Amino acid sequence: MVLRKLPGVSASGMGLRLSQKFVFLLFLSGLVTLCFGALFFLPDTRFLSGKPRSCSTSRSGGGRRGVQLYLHTKRVIRGDFTDLNLFVLCLQMMTFAWDNYKRYAWGNNELRPLTRNGHLGNMFGGLRGASIVDSLDTLYIMGLMEEYEEAKEWVQNNLDLNSNGEASLFEVNIRYVGGLLSAYYLTGAEIFKQKVMELGEKLLPAFNTPTGIPRGVINLGSGTSWSWGWASAGSSILAEFGTLHLEFLHLSQLSGSPLFTEKVMNIRKLLNKIEKPHGLYPNFLSPVSGNWVQHHVSIGGLGDSFYEYLIKSYLMSDKTDQEAQKMYYSAMEAIETNLVQKSPGGLTYVAEWRGGILDHKMGHLACFSGGMIGIGADDGPAGQRQHYLDLAAEITHTCHESYSRSATKLGPEAFRFDAGAEATATRLSDRYYILRPEVIESYMYMWRLTHDPKYREWGWEAVEALEKHCRVDAGFSGIRDVYASTVSHDNMQQSFFLSETLKYLYLLFSDDDLLPLEDWVFNTEAHPLPVIHKRCLQDKPKSIFSRL
Repeated sequence: MVLRKLPGVSASGMGLRLSQKFVFLLFLSGLVTLCFGALFFLPDTRFLSGKPRSCSTSRSGGGRRGVQLYLHTKRVIRGDFTDLNLFVLCLQMMTFAWDNYKRYAWGNNELRPLTRNGHLGNMFGGLRGASIVDSLDTLYIMGLMEEYEEAKEWVQNNLDLNSNGEASLFEVNIRYVGGLLSAYYLTGAEIFKQKVMELGEKLLPAFNTPTGIPRGVINLGSGTSWSWGWASAGSSILAEFGTLHLEFLHLSQLSGSPLFTEKVMNIRKLLNKIEKPHGLYPNFLSPVSGNWVQHHVSIGGLGDSFYEYLIKSYLMSDKTDQEAQKMYYSAMEAIETNLVQKSPGGLTYVAEWRGGILDHKMGHLACFSGGMIGIGADDGPAGQRQHYLDLAAEITHTCHESYSRSATKLGPEAFRFDAGAEATATRLSDRYYILRPEVIESYMYMWRLTHDPKYREWGWEAVEALEKHCRVDAGFSGIRDVYASTVSHDNMQQSFFLSETLKYLYLLFSDDDLLPLEDWVFNTEAHPLPVIHKRCLQDKPKSIFSRL
């Protein structure tokens, strides 16, 4: 089978370096899809492609088959075999990761693929099945309906919310609340709504502080909450209390209760009231006094998704949330003035700020910002659209360089721009890669915004690197040193690999009408949530998401 070249993608980027065995498997999968997909799985794509049929974002009935072989069938009809190969490979990666999780770690939070056992961890307060909840929407979007039904059945019968452990408010919200909300909106299955409303109620006691700023850790059984022991002076973390808005607004919409919205709007009220040094938002805030603790600013870890949720709150409101719009663009102005730098080699990066002193590094987590700045380009100050698109492209290019300059073609956890370094990790402790999605996330957004073929080429390079270095006999694993030619695996298949990394790769190679950006926003765990369109606000004043 000859792999046809995708326009703008190098031949090497099209998988010609794959082993003969893998090419044969690819051919076999494509042949099965060609022969049987169009016959048995003509998809119902009315909901996931184009605009929703009405203000209701939950459906029963027809959405069940959803996107079964959605893109495959379209390309079979077109006769476009190259795109089909890309999707088949993405599907193979997802099914391989899922099948091994199911075989060796079912019901646990994550898979340890080297030792072939499960991992629970201590982030979720006794909740189990993080990989299952995180995978629900990915399985559904990819049309893996048998696997989706398995996951749904586990949620219905085995997701026990009556735990009594120490949970990260942030992680439970983005993975469990976000995952269940997305699954409900995509499928209309009532079990997801029931579970997410029960879980949302369990998170509310974290807001019982003098300021209403939630603490980072909560016991889901007793409702007691406290701050992380490592957080400076009992602080709450900007990226944690700032990454609740999307999910909590939808909890209010589903329940008809304003309580969830009130909680997150109170956070905004306090942030708007206190002084920001140089217009910047430090990463640590006291939930008791409402004052900043330390002046450390980063759009990477500790700060990142706060900024993401500002622009996405504006977009999710159908561009009516002018407060979020103002906060986002004011923050962007301060970030550009104080943090955005150009390296001697011409690479644009976003430094960290410690009390007025720049630390010339970027974390892998900060690489989401290329996509964030891109989706916010249309609605900033007059005449700034192209400026923001250029800045987004430059940052995404820098993050790609952090991948291309390593031996594995995967990026390190953090990379620096000092002492002669250019987009490379200079510390041993920064050289690992744990299957993170942020660089691929920016590729996906920049492809959809510009259709520059280099973003698909870069995505394909990432697929090749993941297959070569992270795929092991029983799943996918992170690696300890991206600069080592002989890799050492960390024995962890993170749940966000199934929720984010593989989903963003799939969407990167999809048509734009699969989950179009004008109708969906993705939470920071890549769970799609519907835009609350202005026309809907006139229909159902209590809950715009009432059933058809």
